[in-house]
Amino acid sequence: MSEILKEAERKMKSAVEATGHDFGRIRTGRASTTVLEPILVDYYGTPTPITQCANVSVPEPRQILISPYDKSMIGPIERAIQQSDLGVNPNNDGSGIRLNFPPMTEDRRKELVKQVGHRAEEGCVAIRNVRHHALNELREQQKQKEITEDDLKGLEKRLQDLTDKYVAETHDLQKKKEVEVMEI
Repeated sequence: MSEILKEAERKMKSAVEATGHDFGRIRTGRASTTVLEPILVDYYGTPTPITQCANVSVPEPRQILISPYDKSMIGPIERAIQQSDLGVNPNNDGSGIRLNFPPMTEDRRKELVKQVGHRAEEGCVAIRNVRHHALNELREQQKQKEITEDDLKGLEKRLQDLTDKYVAETHDLQKKKEVEVMEI
């Protein structure tokens, strides 16, 4: 029975981590290399993340520098960035690509805060789904007479405590990201 709780906790923890990772992809006023993760480049016929075919760094707070390992990849990387929904035009200087992020408008910040809220809610739903699945397993064990009704009540309480803990962590991440997005 504690195995069900351990598995539920592991899944809830990974839902929080996935939500935090998704928050990293949401652009803020500062440049972050995580915004490039979803962009794939045609690297000799294979779709490859930019970070695997180039050195990516942040030399200034609002700039990303992409230095391809193979200089012939500058063109494909530039095209992939232009075709993405990143909203930044790449500047090719011959040896690398610079992405200069302009300051965001108030409207764009508010739009991003809504995206953060939406993604946080998706994370909370994932956590609640884990709880629901674990509850069903515990109730099935009680039906099979593997655990008593008192055990079931105690485990349900522990499961709800875990759920509350990880939902609160998700909301904490959300608040931090919202502050980061609204920062000028």
